[in-house]
Amino acid sequence: MTTLWRHGRLATLAAGASWGLVERGALLVDSPHLRWAGPEADLPAGIDIADEHDLEGALVTPGLVDCHTHLVYAGQRAREFELRLLGASYEEIARAGGGIRSTVAATRGADDDTLYSLARARALALAAEGVTTLEVKSGYGLSEQHEARLLRIARRLGRELALTVRTTCLAAHALPAEYEGRADDYIDAVCSWLPTLHAEGLVDAVDAFCEHIAFTPSQTRRVFDAAQRLGLPVKLHAEQLSNQGGTELAASFGALSCDHLEHASEAGIRAMAASGTVAVLLPGAFYFLRETKLPPVDALRAAGVPIAIATDHNPGSSPTLSPLLMLNMACTLFRLTPEEALRGMTVNGARALGLHDRGTLAAAQRADFAIWPVEHPNELVHGFGQHPTVRVIVGGEETRP
Repeated sequence: MTTLWRHGRLATLAAGASWGLVERGALLVDSPHLRWAGPEADLPAGIDIADEHDLEGALVTPGLVDCHTHLVYAGQRAREFELRLLGASYEEIARAGGGIRSTVAATRGADDDTLYSLARARALALAAEGVTTLEVKSGYGLSEQHEARLLRIARRLGRELALTVRTTCLAAHALPAEYEGRADDYIDAVCSWLPTLHAEGLVDAVDAFCEHIAFTPSQTRRVFDAAQRLGLPVKLHAEQLSNQGGTELAASFGALSCDHLEHASEAGIRAMAASGTVAVLLPGAFYFLRETKLPPVDALRAAGVPIAIATDHNPGSSPTLSPLLMLNMACTLFRLTPEEALRGMTVNGARALGLHDRGTLAAAQRADFAIWPVEHPNELVHGFGQHPTVRVIVGGEETRP
């Protein structure tokens, strides 16, 4: 069944064109894909149209892709926010048993239904601002039983909500208390869990936190070796607080993405460019932790590294559920252009998840798009703190709140 969406302003984000803007544009949808997109005057002839929608001049963009989130957890860490304002550092809080470990304790203590209910509400908040595809990382379980639980809940989100959910195993997120002083033993355990988690169909990618408060490059390499043996792509929390050489390591494995990157080096950027690895910038964490070291945006541009933007929703360093605010922060804090920011949460966000069937409005792409009550896409990036009423189409079907 072919559906026509007509009389809209399309921001197709086609390659090589400014915004890919099409005035008085139209979309032909054969669910779940786009059959055609372009000027309404050029609609193909002879198509049997079963249903028609008048967009009344509204802006249409590809559905947003939030390629880095930690949605499944319990508890909150507002006290840590207060402590940082009083002078404690992120590292000091983590080493004192706060940070990730405190969220692990709360998450392990919550039942599956509670965790799902909390994650569902967060996912719906993202969808309310135009997100149609998102990634959910584990990493707040830190045992085989609890990591599997979090990944199953993420899979349930994808089954029960009108969203595509990609799951990433981030068991190498932090050292759990029961492995204190035995980081290598914990990495051995993580590597032993991956085959079972993969066999259950719970894992789309594998991530790690390569940092002086987390895991070393050699430990990260062992996790990536285990992922590679299973045919799983890798991603990396890299160079957020210091330069550990994580970008070079991840690029050597053909990583889908390296995320954060405030301390990325020229060598790391060259390695990412050569491997096609996406740079995922996370302005929410930069802002919330009051960081001052900017990611090397000019060097990434010059090297031709694709730049994605994501919310990094998590309870400790980026407790935001507003992708539109992240687009604004990417411009105001990192000096991206509005078009770079929107491409970062559409086509490049999809690429960071290994997805090439979404992120633009073009034939054969998924019919995932958002309809906005604004005239130009730069308005989505400009108006921080605003929440325009958006209609969201996933696989050609309009979702309902």
